[in-house]
Amino acid sequence: MTRSLTPATAGEVFALVRAGTATTRSEIGQLTGLSRTAVASRVSALQALGLVVECEEGPSTGGRPPATLTFGVDAGIVLVAAIGRSRTQLAVCNLAGGLLCTEDVEQEIGNNPAELMPLVVARLAALRDTLGPERPRTVGIGVNLPGTVDVARGCSRNSPTMAGWDGVPLQPYFAALDAVPTFVDNDANAMVLAERLGERRKFRDMLLIKASTGLRAGIVSGGVLQRGAVGAVGEIGHTKIAAAQGVVCRCGNIGCVEAVAGGWALVRDLEALGRSVTHIRDVVELAGTGDTEARRLIRDSGRRIGEVVAGAVNLLDPEALVIGGDIAGAYDIFVAGIRETLYGNAISTATQTLQILPWAYGDRSGMIGCASMTLDQVLSVGAVDRMVAGLVRR
Repeated sequence: MTRSLTPATAGEVFALVRAGTATTRSEIGQLTGLSRTAVASRVSALQALGLVVECEEGPSTGGRPPATLTFGVDAGIVLVAAIGRSRTQLAVCNLAGGLLCTEDVEQEIGNNPAELMPLVVARLAALRDTLGPERPRTVGIGVNLPGTVDVARGCSRNSPTMAGWDGVPLQPYFAALDAVPTFVDNDANAMVLAERLGERRKFRDMLLIKASTGLRAGIVSGGVLQRGAVGAVGEIGHTKIAAAQGVVCRCGNIGCVEAVAGGWALVRDLEALGRSVTHIRDVVELAGTGDTEARRLIRDSGRRIGEVVAGAVNLLDPEALVIGGDIAGAYDIFVAGIRETLYGNAISTATQTLQILPWAYGDRSGMIGCASMTLDQVLSVGAVDRMVAGLVRR
């Protein structure tokens, strides 16, 4: 933490404790330059909010052992909903983003918000209530959707998979659940935020490919999530490739890579070969049993996506390429295809140290990413300072 001319606020002190950078009052004073009285005042306010907990005495370096300060992860909860085309995943998380309880909701494909959202809210409320009447307060709600999302308005901007959702704000649906802010983003962005938790935080430049029914990328550059001018960053599925020439995509255009490599395209092609499949998960399951056609289609999908990813690697120079989504269930087959075209089309300078990795949290990734997205907002320095100011006004 770089010292400024103004004294560190309670929010800045909390950020040090939350990150594990400071674990004692003495360390806070050393890092911020605050007096013992000022440190005590800020820590006291954070303790009143439950955001900082003072534990038993830590190891002594001479004299009386200092008390240890830790992040009060149980002081609140966040509610999350990862909404997909045929399934919505719900969770209640603590303030560290840990999953306390989860539920999957299967839904009819094509449900609009008026049909699906009341069910999502009701099931999320029931899930929250399983924690009992003494549960911690809800501090925020996180939601992700497929396709381009208008983050400012909290709604879908353009999703070929979710007809009827574009332009419909989701905050009003959650208003009756808890009077807390709701944050909405797309699924790939949530997933790449999940990837940057734990030891993968070391990757400040990361490209995540979500290969499922559709194709999308999540991008972190310089440690910052990239959304672009209108939130359309990562729409790799609608990049034109030669192998898709003349093939109609579900977006209405012709020649998109998704039209020959997306999960819905693999289902279409395998059905044409006489297999009984309805979702990309069925294709992956068949590949796992050794079905040669399913394995061929998944590897071909990897090859075609690798062509597009090569351009992204040349442009972004990521440290890590993470593969997620339902097709990641056949990771080895899929990545073998990606490697064939990625390394043949990207410059060697960008690929020689590139790490290709499977998603860290599997199909929990969207929920964990939603929680991370929400917590970064509701536990920001400014948000915590406003909480402390609210204590003073009481």
